[in-house]
Amino acid sequence: MTVMQIEQMTPPWKVLRGFPLPGGEALVHLNNVSGGILGGDTLSLDVNVGREARAQVTSTGATRVYRCRAGAEPARSIANIHIAEQGLLEYLPDPVIPFASSRYTQRTRITLDDGAGLFWWEVLAPGRTSAGETFAYDSLESRFEIDVCGRPIAIENLRLEPATRPLCSPAHLAGFTHLTNFYICRHGLPPAKWLHYEETLNDLASEMSRPGETLWAASALASDGIVVRGLSNSGRHVAGALFGFWRASKRLLYGQDPVAPRKIY
Repeated sequence: MTVMQIEQMTPPWKVLRGFPLPGGEALVHLNNVSGGILGGDTLSLDVNVGREARAQVTSTGATRVYRCRAGAEPARSIANIHIAEQGLLEYLPDPVIPFASSRYTQRTRITLDDGAGLFWWEVLAPGRTSAGETFAYDSLESRFEIDVCGRPIAIENLRLEPATRPLCSPAHLAGFTHLTNFYICRHGLPPAKWLHYEETLNDLASEMSRPGETLWAASALASDGIVVRGLSNSGRHVAGALFGFWRASKRLLYGQDPVAPRKIY
């Protein structure tokens, strides 16, 4: 059984306890008690999953990025994640919602040791659509890296500036509003297996795609993993599809069904 240890916790982060799951994992709810991130704020998160430990981390609500005052630094989020030998991390947060006139910078670095596994998804919403704030944020920048046993297998750099580079263009989101990435990794599996898994997940992606509503596709990484990407015009289409990919990939990699947080359907 995995046991949660908190080495240091300062506001606005709040973690109450690790809840045991049937497979021996620890379910951790990561709560930002401030409700969001303001310009000039920096949120820092360090997660270490020990040898043969298994953890599922989820948020208690969306990451709301509030309006940034003129002259203020962007809101920042920095995450450093380490998964030790034969460990497993399932990181399943709610969407990032950038409000009008917000500026947001995100840095994520994940390292996996021998035999370690990862399920990691991120969903970017277009803003508060009910308030007429679709793509009304100033900028959003993200750098994302995954290293396995000292070797980089995924590096992403994203910068969105809707006012100067409209996201509705075919070169950007092409009429879709929600962007999703789902990384599925496990060190030690042969390349042929990943090519087979890529084909299996692309079959599932074809079933879940709806022209004009949502598009999904899977692609094998250089080694040790697959990324599933999605575009959608509604957040309603995203949650169920992500659970479907999560269930299929966990069965392939671990021969188990995932235990979903109650909010995921």
